[in-house]
Amino acid sequence: MTLWDGVLPFYPQPRHAAGFSVPLLIVILVFLTLAVSFLLILPGIRGHSRWFWLVRVLLSLFIGAEIVAVHFSAEWSVGRVSIDTSYKAFSAARIRAHLGLHVGLEGINITLKGSPVQQLNETINYNEQFSWRLGKDYVEEYEEALEKGLPDPVLYLAEKFTESSPCGLYRQYRLAGRYASALLWVAFCLWLLSNLLFSMPVPLYGGLMLLATGAFALFSVFVFASISSVPLCRIRLGSSALTTHYGAAFWVTLATGVLCLLLGGAVVSLHYTLPSALRSFLDRSVKDRGNQERGGSPLNFNNPLHKKFEASDLTISTHL
Repeated sequence: MTLWDGVLPFYPQPRHAAGFSVPLLIVILVFLTLAVSFLLILPGIRGHSRWFWLVRVLLSLFIGAEIVAVHFSAEWSVGRVSIDTSYKAFSAARIRAHLGLHVGLEGINITLKGSPVQQLNETINYNEQFSWRLGKDYVEEYEEALEKGLPDPVLYLAEKFTESSPCGLYRQYRLAGRYASALLWVAFCLWLLSNLLFSMPVPLYGGLMLLATGAFALFSVFVFASISSVPLCRIRLGSSALTTHYGAAFWVTLATGVLCLLLGGAVVSLHYTLPSALRSFLDRSVKDRGNQERGGSPLNFNNPLHKKFEASDLTISTHL
């Protein structure tokens, strides 16, 4: 115990804070870098179009970051319960702790924190991740947890998600995660396409792609909700029962899907009702106005310059 600074020899791995995900942190940093880079060049945009670009770019980056980040979040379905149960196998010692379950699209995260943290001359603060994404074997990770000798509550909860468990949690949540993840990647591709179309003079098709982005984001939420809402066996630890509810990633994805539908619907509606207002928001009117100032319109007979040329032509024709 002294060798590992108070940690038992069969559990030498470092413990991370609950919910910590390196891929999630990378995604957030990438999109934050893009946002900061745009803010640095924002002062170079003149006039009112500066604020139009600010709203457009930040909204677009938020939508893209959310669609990618929720893949690596373990907050789709969460649960927490206070327990008074046995701590280790072949031991009568009992502990009081908080047991947490965090379900994501690619696996689960189980936390166990003692109340208080120091009990039985140990620091009870565990955070274990079990993944079922491609390239990972959930059963192997569960067997490794058995070899490390993790606490009984962690092993009991992890066993409920194995393929051999009669609860069927592994099959239901794995299917929910895979279908929802596939739909979200389609939504991300449509988001990229909508940004490409908005950069061209075809705002109608950009709005349609934004509608499709919102639709697929909502489909992913509905798929996860419909599959994971199948009646499941109750998870009991002593006299306490663990119940789960939808987490932050679920609700943020739902809100993003609704936002995409509202923005896409607004673009399509403005295209048919107020196209000039839409061009103004998309910074098209500035270019059109510049072209008119440089070239003018040959059919604008109210222009004094045109009247002068017209009078000159009449004088020349009279002399002839």
